[in-house]
Formats: sequence, C-alpha cells, structure tokens
Amino acid sequence: MQNDLLYKIGITLIDGVGDINAKKLIGACGSAEEVFKAKKNHLLKIDGVGEYIAQAVVNQKAIARAEKEIKFIEKNNIQALFYLDKNYPQRLKQCADSPVMLYYKGNADLNNRKVISIVGTRKATEYGKQFCAELIQHLQTHQTLIVSGLAYGIDICAHKESVKNNLPTVGVLAHGLDDLYPGQHRSTADKMLENGGLLSDYISGTNPDRENFPKRNRIVAGMCDAVVVVEAGITGGALITAEIANSYSRDVFALPGRIGDPFSAGCNKLIKINKAALIESYADISYLLGWQQEEVKAAKQAKLFLDLTEEELLLVNYLKEKGNLPIDELCYATNLSMSKASGLLLNLEFNGVVKTLPGKVYQLN
Repeated sequence: MQNDLLYKIGITLIDGVGDINAKKLIGACGSAEEVFKAKKNHLLKIDGVGEYIAQAVVNQKAIARAEKEIKFIEKNNIQALFYLDKNYPQRLKQCADSPVMLYYKGNADLNNRKVISIVGTRKATEYGKQFCAELIQHLQTHQTLIVSGLAYGIDICAHKESVKNNLPTVGVLAHGLDDLYPGQHRSTADKMLENGGLLSDYISGTNPDRENFPKRNRIVAGMCDAVVVVEAGITGGALITAEIANSYSRDVFALPGRIGDPFSAGCNKLIKINKAALIESYADISYLLGWQQEEVKAAKQAKLFLDLTEEELLLVNYLKEKGNLPIDELCYATNLSMSKASGLLLNLEFNGVVKTLPGKVYQLN
C-alpha cells in the first residue's frame, strides 16, 4: 500500500505536470505506478506529454521526494487522499482541475451531507462579522461543514464561530501542513483539529507564496454546495473564489452592503452582474438550496412517526436498516402474515412513509 502511495504522491511532483496532465497520464497508463514504469516512447504518445515531461518521468527524481513526504505524513498523522479514493471530497472530484492528492489532518467528514464555504475580506467590519456569526448559528441545525481559508477577517471569523457552535470546520491552506500561516491563528487551528481539520494540496516545505492562494481557492470553491461571500473588495481572493465557484456550477451567495462601501463593493458587483444571489439571512440560503423543503418534510415525517403503530414502526425500522425489500422478506423478518403486512404497508403508503417499487418491493420515502 505504501508503495502504491509512493507513486500517487510522486506523480504530483513530476516537473511540468499539473493535475489535469497527471490524470491523463494515469488514465493512459492505468495507474500512477504504471506511469513510472512506462517507456519514454510510450509516454510521448500521450496527449499533452512532450519531451520535457517524458524525461522528468523517466529520471524518477519525483519518487525520491515522495519517499521523504511519506515519512512526514506518517510522523504527523496526516491522511494522504488520492483523487480516486472514497474519502476524497467527492464534490471536488467533479471539477476537472481538482488536485490529484490532498493532505488532510483532522476528523471531519469531507463528504458531509451539507458543505458551505464562507469567504470574504481580510478587513472584516462588524457588519460582516455579525452576519457571519448569525449565519453559522443557523447552519448549526444542519450540522453543516464550514470551509474557509483560515485567513484574516471573514475566514477566521467563520472558523471561530464554527468552533463556538460545535460545527465541523476545515481550513484550506496555501502551503504544506508543516507550517501555519498566519501564525496568529494557531490556537484556532488547534481547536479545529478536534472537530474539523486542515487541508492542503501542497507537500511539506511549501511556503505560502502569493501564487498559491488562487490555487488554494479552487479547493474552497469546489468542495462545497455553495459559496457565501460575506464582505469583499472590488478585487481579491473572495472574488476569485466566487468566479471559480461559478465556473464549477456552484451556487454563490453575496451579502449586499452600502453603495460606496469599499468592503461591500465586491459583493454588490457580484449581485449586479448576476454572479451571486443576494442574501439577507440564512433563510435565503435555505430556500435557494432547497433545505427549507427538507425541513418541512422532516417535520412532517417526525409527526407522522409519532402516530405509527408498533407493527408499522417494526416495518419502517427494518426498511431503514436493510434498505429496499420485497414484501415476503419483510413478512419473514417481522413475523407478520402476508395479509397483515400488506394492510400495514398500504396504510404507510397512503401516509407517504413508504412507496411501492416494481415486484412488490418497498422503499422508505
């Protein structure tokens, strides 16, 4: 397994190979390991691979650096997530330029049922901080995973409020996991590791250079259901994240501000050019993402379940545990006669708790 990981990390370290070309190489050769075993003339036949990249693969220098990285991640209890792994963020995987490898320290589920990214200016005002706090308080009811960039301003506000409300929160970094930038956020980052984590596609020893931040922003934009821009200037990282989110077909929301306010100019611009939906509260997000309908349905189901008989609950709980089942198997498992189970299931269907599939198979709604 470690040998397999060696090649998976190695392919991301080949000079001149980005995430898109790395996936082409893996697809053409069958696996990361087979890329490094391929002959140079075979590599040259792959679309996007020229003499420089083919030679960089063949000389195997990337493997030596990958060996060093494996020692680092083992020592520091870091998860290395390959883009084909089940626990890799599946929303992010849908994006063509998603990272081939991610490095993750934490315990939050990166495939949480609901994921919201919150971004904004580094010079947050009380208006922005207050909105951020209120939004996260409401998101707590859905146990939403909150993603941001651990930067000054709105980012750190989102992380701190998530910790305060016991919501899982992940900070995406523009450098390796051997360091933390900005260092002033170390205490918050440590708390995030208890219910959340730190994520990066950079190996250890990578500095937080300026050009790394836009690349980091594509992870913030890609691994969520929607991006919320709380406050933003007319240029900057938050606007870049919103643009990337739009290109990934993610929902983007923006908090409007006063005309002429420099910290709301970016949000107002996004709304004005239809790159973001205007939001005033959590209710707008809930409505536009369809969560409101889920809440109503859940409330109805909760009320309905209170009115179920003991035998109806027996059927419902068995379907919940085992999934879709034919009526004869339900009868056998619950010791109910065919006529009794049929009557109960018919009543459950009338009440919208179950539905019938072809072949007398029952499914929970």
